[in-house]
Amino acid sequence: MADAKVIPFDEDRPRRRAAGTRRVRAVPAPAPGPEAAVTVAPAVEAAGGGADGAAGGQAGPGGGGRPAWDRRLAGGLAFLRRRITGEYEVDEFGYDRELTDQVLMSLLRPLFDKYFRVEVRGIENVPAEGGALIVANHSGTLPLDGLMMQVAVHDHHPAQRHLRLLAADLVFMLPVVNELARKAGHTLACAEDAQRLLEAGELVGVMPEGFKGIGKPFGDRYRLQRFGRGGFVSTALRAGTPIVPCSIVGAEEIYPMVGNAKTLARLLGIPYFPITPTFPWLGPLGAVPLPTKWTIQFGEPIATDGYPPEAVEDPMLMFNLTDEVREQIQHTLYKLLVQRRSVFF
Repeated sequence: MADAKVIPFDEDRPRRRAAGTRRVRAVPAPAPGPEAAVTVAPAVEAAGGGADGAAGGQAGPGGGGRPAWDRRLAGGLAFLRRRITGEYEVDEFGYDRELTDQVLMSLLRPLFDKYFRVEVRGIENVPAEGGALIVANHSGTLPLDGLMMQVAVHDHHPAQRHLRLLAADLVFMLPVVNELARKAGHTLACAEDAQRLLEAGELVGVMPEGFKGIGKPFGDRYRLQRFGRGGFVSTALRAGTPIVPCSIVGAEEIYPMVGNAKTLARLLGIPYFPITPTFPWLGPLGAVPLPTKWTIQFGEPIATDGYPPEAVEDPMLMFNLTDEVREQIQHTLYKLLVQRRSVFF
């Protein structure tokens, strides 16, 4: 199998065709007349799946009568061909936009729409272009909240933007999970990677609570843990990009964590080993999340481009901005909880 072509992540030029692909140019239709029975070949882009490919999903000029299943089949076969031949592109972080759009998002969408029935609010606060740092609370024992936030931005934003999440080292140490995370556009939670993505005009998502948030006991639900020392604020200041607070309600209850087997966690080399009402008592069935009703709300952006370059060296400013983001998320969480009718409806 050929290797995928690596392109810079900030490349904004149209996708170049891989070597060995070809473009079939449309043959102009003849003028109407008795001899106009000549077949007209529609334009086909071999590298991108063509007018009936996965990217377009619509019939070309000569294929308007083709059924939808036929077009989807043709697009699916073109997608598989590109996978087999290596005629697809990834950026230097390993992000595979085509695989994310056509496969990973399709797998997450039923969970988003049907299972958790996520309601998205304030999506207009996410910039339509340019870099921005989305900062959210973290919870749920397993990091499903980050994935649901990624779907929310992609499917509900008018520009269908892609969210690049910053993940903990553990994510990239796990087999299979490591590869999928890279393909989906995630990268290590380090300032250098975050700044490069922001300066390239990407949306970057971060959950500063880390394992303290995702692994907290059920009794502390919706109480934000410490946000660290404000590293995400300094990254946004250096890049001059806005900070968008994001509050997620519903994730806390998918795995009610009533205990933590710390000794077992140390033996396994993981931050915590959760004990819930269903896990590990029911075995694999206990790993099924509860079908809670979610709300994801994006708050008003906090501008950072008005600060001078030396502002990143001011610890008091870092503390104040970090506290402002944290308080806005916490206040919105309490507001959403008051408005919520039920955990499940």
